Amino acid sequence: MSQVTVVEVPQWQGSGSATAERLVEGAGLLAAMVPNAALRQRVDIEDGDTPADLAATADRVRAVIAEAREGLVVTVGGDCGVELAPVSAAIDRYGERLALVWFDAHGDLNTPASSPSGAFHGMILRALTGEGHGELLPGRAISPAMVVLAGARDLDPGERDFIVAAGITHATVADLADPAVLVDAVAATGATAVYVHIDLDVLDPGTFASVGTPAPEGLQSDHLLKLVTALTERFERAGLGITEYEPGRPEDQALLAPLVAALVASAS
Repeated sequence: MSQVTVVEVPQWQGSGSATAERLVEGAGLLAAMVPNAALRQRVDIEDGDTPADLAATADRVRAVIAEAREGLVVTVGGDCGVELAPVSAAIDRYGERLALVWFDAHGDLNTPASSPSGAFHGMILRALTGEGHGELLPGRAISPAMVVLAGARDLDPGERDFIVAAGITHATVADLADPAVLVDAVAATGATAVYVHIDLDVLDPGTFASVGTPAPEGLQSDHLLKLVTALTERFERAGLGITEYEPGRPEDQALLAPLVAALVASAS
């Protein structure tokens, strides 16, 4: 098992949720759920009494990751936009050997022009492919062919069009019943390393509801763990991100704590 660095990014400004400020508490709770971390770093999201802009926060995350020790970096949010710097670092390190598996109820594939909400957490995956706000793009984009969207079920029309046009692999909840389908989808990209992003709204809100934008008919927590474990048993682990926890119900925290610990263990 490799050593683990936890990077806590309590960013809420990129979320379109009406209760987004709960993400600050959620990030702290997620970070505390990661056991036996060799290093823990909390990224400041404010400039004095003023919330920092998203680009400034991304720069701070980038600096923390650059100083991280060898081993697995686990980034906990905060909204999905906190993944800009961690995924960028993985792209820089692994290049064309990297696949990005994006567990999310939503596509996060809008541009500023197509987004219904204007919220960056709905644009972050598109940004990682090289399209979006100039200050919120990676230094090196990932090819859409190396992206696997997993568990998405609430997609905007523009996102559906982009998935088809760009050739993004979309594994639905039904597809994911067999973990081999996901492993095969990543293998088909030619990747040898995988970065796993988890927006907790990929889970079914009937069993986990502490998210800002729930969508019905999602994954169960034990099956999510099976899927991630299947990936990390086959591919080199390039990083793990866990995002969008808005604490609300005690039973959700009770479900999440062992899940986070198991996810990190499977990836490290």
